[in-house]
Amino acid sequence: MKVVNLKQAILQAWKERWSDYQWSINMKKFFPKGATWDILNLAEALLEQAMIGPSPNPLILSYLKYAISSQMVSYSSVLTAISKFDDFSRDLCVQALLDIMDMFCDRLSCHGKAEECIGLCRALLSALHWLLRCTAASAERLREGLEAGTPAAGEKQLAMCLQRLEKTLSSTKNRALLHIAKLEEASLHTSQGLGQGGTRANQPTASWTAIEHSLLKLGDILANLSNPQLRSQAEQCGTLIRSIPTMLSVHSEQLHKTGFPTVHALVLLEGTMNLTGETQPLVEQLMMVKRMQHIPTPLFVLEIWKACFVGLIESPEGTGELKWTAFTFLKIPQVLVKLKKYSHGDKDFTEDVNSAFEFLLKLTPLLDKADQRCNCDCTNFLLQECSKQGLLSEASMNNLMAKRKADREHAPQLKSDENANIQPNPGLILRAEPTVTNILKTMDADHSKSPEGLLGVLGHMLSGKSLDLLLAAAAATGKLKSFARKFINLNEFTTHGSEESTKAASVRALLFDISFLMLCHVAQTYGSEVILSDSSTGAEVFFFETWMQTCMPEEGKILNPDHPCFRPDSTKVESLVALLNNFSEMKLVQMKWNEACLSISAAILEILNAWENGVLAFESIQKITDNIKGKVCSLAVCAVAWLVAHVRMLGLDEREKSLQMIRQLAGPLNSENTLQFYNERVVIMSSILEHMCADVLQQTATQIKFPAMGMDSMPYWNLLPPKRPSRRC
Repeated sequence: MKVVNLKQAILQAWKERWSDYQWSINMKKFFPKGATWDILNLAEALLEQAMIGPSPNPLILSYLKYAISSQMVSYSSVLTAISKFDDFSRDLCVQALLDIMDMFCDRLSCHGKAEECIGLCRALLSALHWLLRCTAASAERLREGLEAGTPAAGEKQLAMCLQRLEKTLSSTKNRALLHIAKLEEASLHTSQGLGQGGTRANQPTASWTAIEHSLLKLGDILANLSNPQLRSQAEQCGTLIRSIPTMLSVHSEQLHKTGFPTVHALVLLEGTMNLTGETQPLVEQLMMVKRMQHIPTPLFVLEIWKACFVGLIESPEGTGELKWTAFTFLKIPQVLVKLKKYSHGDKDFTEDVNSAFEFLLKLTPLLDKADQRCNCDCTNFLLQECSKQGLLSEASMNNLMAKRKADREHAPQLKSDENANIQPNPGLILRAEPTVTNILKTMDADHSKSPEGLLGVLGHMLSGKSLDLLLAAAAATGKLKSFARKFINLNEFTTHGSEESTKAASVRALLFDISFLMLCHVAQTYGSEVILSDSSTGAEVFFFETWMQTCMPEEGKILNPDHPCFRPDSTKVESLVALLNNFSEMKLVQMKWNEACLSISAAILEILNAWENGVLAFESIQKITDNIKGKVCSLAVCAVAWLVAHVRMLGLDEREKSLQMIRQLAGPLNSENTLQFYNERVVIMSSILEHMCADVLQQTATQIKFPAMGMDSMPYWNLLPPKRPSRRC
């Protein structure tokens, strides 16, 4: 049989008893790809053929259900087709149509142009009108049945209609779509009225008028029924329909009252750019915004929490996420403690904080997203910290925890199997905060009395992401500058030693190396201003501060490789070159590490010149670089710092050996004869070198694999086009 139109194709499928998927395949063969099924009115054609008899055709209905499930037809076309059926006396047909609506009425969506989205709104409005007419017809039959003494059939159909009506209207999204349809038709009606001299501009739209008439008719019929349950259900549906025209004004008023983007932006800016800043300026800025905009305290605190959770969700993985976690769970509670002093009373403020959390718990998608990102119940940790700071009573905390726990039971699975054993960052940050205080106390002790014990403490700080956790906690609580100052003092203490044993020399070398690497990492992560002492106090400037200011590459800072800081005493340079070129291991006893770090740049220049002139072979260079990074990683950092400045001054053809030397220094030493915590120190060294070399490597389109396991990679790596440096003649 040759198919000539849609009706014939449906009849052929019915006669040959095609299955639903077979029907779908054949339909796509029969009709060209250009025309969509909505243009061909497939949904209407299927319903027309299915509803010919007193009962629906189950096979053709299965085709329609398959078309809906596979998105061959849009929801709007199905709703429009259903709304054209008006023989409500056929119970089985009405029931089948209600079942079809039940498939998708609670998840209406439209992926297309704006016109198609408006079409869905109009179709839903037509379907609502059809449901009201169907309900009124069923209620009329029930009334007639009661008078005749046979109420059963009419009551069942009325209950089904009211159930579908209630399900459709209970969705806020559906009511919003209906509101859009009403506004759209009102706009269209107004434009038509103006075209006719304005006589109809203020009249209500025909569709909404029909809905109101159907609603009044239904109310009159149900008023005479004795079933209170059906009457109550119908009244509830009527209330929802009458609330649709006022939705826009209600929601705009609510948004106006609860949205304060200035507070949101201020908190996000502080969390992103100024974790190490003092809390008092932030408190004063927030209070100024609160007073100027007359923000109620509960909504003010709510906006702060919302901004924190958004920042937490959007933060980059690694150090960025730890910074935002520390800001949210450590710094903001401290900010609220200071805001509490501006309140009229402690009790009032704790009640406001409790109200803010009550509002926050209603933002379930935001909290679920944060929990998924952090792999834990973030609200639980936050409530505990606020209770600890006196911002919440214990009873309020327990009540809020119970509510959030109940909400989480209905949320999708937040913790996957692969993340089940990973400790969440909020818990780690909160545990790191008292550890920072203990470390600061340990650093106050006399370093000369128990250097081995101090080395054990610092060694534990290097494992995993402990260092970044401790630094983030110190930054959020305003202790990072003190933290850095104590490590500068330790670094200065270990620069040189008097008479010492081999073991004592090794411990001193490790303390110098770890403190040097930590300070470099702090400067790169939180800025060099955290390290530098206040010049106005006239305090002594120690070795690391001097080296960082004059020799350490930073973003936007161009170093001169011929600067006097890179040209120390020639005798010290010669002795260091001889020491590095010696095939035996570097001697640590009485080594002056500050002089070695300052002399390494000139030593590298001598070695590089010897290599370029053929005096040294590549094997000798490998041995020298192994000696540089074999004991203390800080020598490699100082060497690469000078090499980065040196490479910037070279032409394109002159950079190869310098870059090759950087590559040799960046890799770990594969030897068992290294000092303690070598692998942990190499990880931090590699992160420091990657940040130092990023700009130079991007300019030269060179790639060096830094073995920094678990550390952040440069965010713009391989994204920028390589710059071509000028060639030298």
